[in-house]
Amino acid sequence: MVNTDRLRQITDAVREAGSLGVGDLAALTGASEMTIRRDLETLAAQGVLERFRGGARSLLVRGEEPPFALRAQEGVEAKRRIAADVAALIADGETVVLDSGTTCLEVARALRGRRITVLPLSLPAVNALADGPGRTALLVPGGRPRPGEGALTGPLTLASLAALRFDTAVVGCCGLTAEQGLTAYDLDDAAVKQAAIRAAQRTVAVADGAKLSRTAHAFVAPAGALHTLVTDAAAPRSEIAALGAAGVAVRTV
Repeated sequence: MVNTDRLRQITDAVREAGSLGVGDLAALTGASEMTIRRDLETLAAQGVLERFRGGARSLLVRGEEPPFALRAQEGVEAKRRIAADVAALIADGETVVLDSGTTCLEVARALRGRRITVLPLSLPAVNALADGPGRTALLVPGGRPRPGEGALTGPLTLASLAALRFDTAVVGCCGLTAEQGLTAYDLDDAAVKQAAIRAAQRTVAVADGAKLSRTAHAFVAPAGALHTLVTDAAAPRSEIAALGAAGVAVRTV
């Protein structure tokens, strides 16, 4: 088991149980207790859990999104494939609003240097695009950065989106199903996603396959509001078919 998979397994197990001992986690993952102790220190530094002698207790409630630092290490190759496919959908000269999140950060990196105009909705994406060649016209919105992630939210972000119109909105997903639509873990994040969708002529959603069987608590939009979904091959076939029936063009990479 690779390190990122083990960290995710430990995070999920401790969150589900509330607390677990080092021996329990070693038995669950097949790793040594020394390795588990190092993993717990890593997760404690990311704010996922609290260490105690012989184990750890979760600092996340059920249904809460894991920290950005942990998510950024997961499925990196799939996110890069998704990002490359999204970049191919965007033509030179387009105006693009780019949502926050780890997959959208990879999209920012894939768009770096393109002859387009981009409004990123997170500080990491702003930094990624600012470091590229000068052909990209970068717009920076106002807003309040969310701690640990840098996603921009609040009235200033919403005002920035209301003042502009875009060819394409690239929107990240916390959860997406044909029945429940696009959902987010955070109410402020949901409001920003809604504003980005309203400001654009088309909406391209990006999500790894696991998110297509997940529903978060903040509703963003019905599935039919999306023009295209770019996901990976792990996406459930039944959900792909249901989203297609709802009018979403699904691309798997």
